[in-house]
Amino acid sequence: MTTAFVFGGGGILGAHEVGMLRALAEAEVRPDIVVGTSVGAINGAFVAADPAGAAERLGELWRGSHLQRAFSGTLLSRAARLARSGNHLHSIEPLRQMLEDALPAADFADLKLPFNCVAASIERASARWFTSGPLVPAVLASCAVPALLPPVKIDGEHYFDGGLVHSIPIGRAIDLGARTVYVLHVGRIERPLVPPGRLWEVGLVAFEIARRHDFHEEMSALPDDVTVHVLPTGGTQRPPNLAHLRYRKKSDVDANIERAYIASAKYLAARA
Repeated sequence: MTTAFVFGGGGILGAHEVGMLRALAEAEVRPDIVVGTSVGAINGAFVAADPAGAAERLGELWRGSHLQRAFSGTLLSRAARLARSGNHLHSIEPLRQMLEDALPAADFADLKLPFNCVAASIERASARWFTSGPLVPAVLASCAVPALLPPVKIDGEHYFDGGLVHSIPIGRAIDLGARTVYVLHVGRIERPLVPPGRLWEVGLVAFEIARRHDFHEEMSALPDDVTVHVLPTGGTQRPPNLAHLRYRKKSDVDANIERAYIASAKYLAARA
């Protein structure tokens, strides 16, 4: 039976997915296909490139300074870049360099497992799934968060973050033939939304509704022969706050990895 790992988006909170991956590795649950979006495209690409060693590789990557350097710079330098570009705060080159240095594959053809990642086409206002060709540009396109990073140009078309069109792409995994799906995510879907009480909460709640809609639709329409395991982060059930918008805040990475590992290991042991 075909098994898929589906990696959702969520910026620095993607550290949770590393803990989940470690629990899956220890439980000897292995994927046949990998699907990722946004930061989940980074995590997923490492799994597809090195299924056996990905949990360790990603643990070192997330605990190190590599991802932090991708969004480095002072407030003044970010303001200067915004003034020059008019549409983004950070150069994409540090993230590109990190992926080129750390990923043990340069092309989709070099991967050990089939891998799909998604980005949002600006010109077509639709999703594009990358399944072949150079790996790093595709992952960058999937990670190009609007306003933080510039859109990524591939074959004359410009792309923004895949989370805009698919925040947790379960449907893609099912379309590829998966009948057992493990969802690795950042924890937002565990937290119920509440009506906004402040102006800044209006935009946050609206964004979360848009992010979660496709996931809930796909979960409610699962084929009878498909089993989906949504791994737990081990977090609280508090309503979402602004923490996930602090995209450079690295202090919780270790705690998020460990908490998700413990919760997911317990979940998997209960179903063994």
